[in-house]
Amino acid sequence: MVALPSTVATNAKPGPVNFRPIADGDVGALFDVRTRTRENSYTLAELHRLGITPESVRARLATTFAGWLCADGDRVVAFAMADRSAGELWVIAVLSEYEGRGIGGELMRRAEEWLWTSGCERAWLTTDVDTSLRAYGFYRHRGWTDWKIDDGLRWMELRRPERRRREGDERIP
Repeated sequence: MVALPSTVATNAKPGPVNFRPIADGDVGALFDVRTRTRENSYTLAELHRLGITPESVRARLATTFAGWLCADGDRVVAFAMADRSAGELWVIAVLSEYEGRGIGGELMRRAEEWLWTSGCERAWLTTDVDTSLRAYGFYRHRGWTDWKIDDGLRWMELRRPERRRREGDERIP
């Protein structure tokens, strides 16, 4: 079980932020962010049932995953992780009081660029099927397109910029 910070300043005015790769010592703070997002939030118990634990995140980061975070001072306020072996944007999470400041866009830019430089020609992600949620508009604004709906999830894809799909191109499974 991950211990959450005992004092969380939820009404503090956001200040200047910085971006950096996720380090091993940051993993606990990622769970604080992931359990407090405005949309698509999970409890620690739900994450654990999905096999997402601090140990599993550390193991992923030691293999084909990479991640970046945004910090306001020493407080982690957002993060993203991607998997180069699958071309998957695995997670992006931003605390609600930091939404609308370009933080999610910068984290997405870093994840997408890393996937492209790792040799991926196509990236994919899953999200809620509800198109009224902020995430859907955010992904669409960045150029992600609907791929399929399967098992209650919307699957979206993004082609490497110089090789984005043209009309009639076959989709990669």
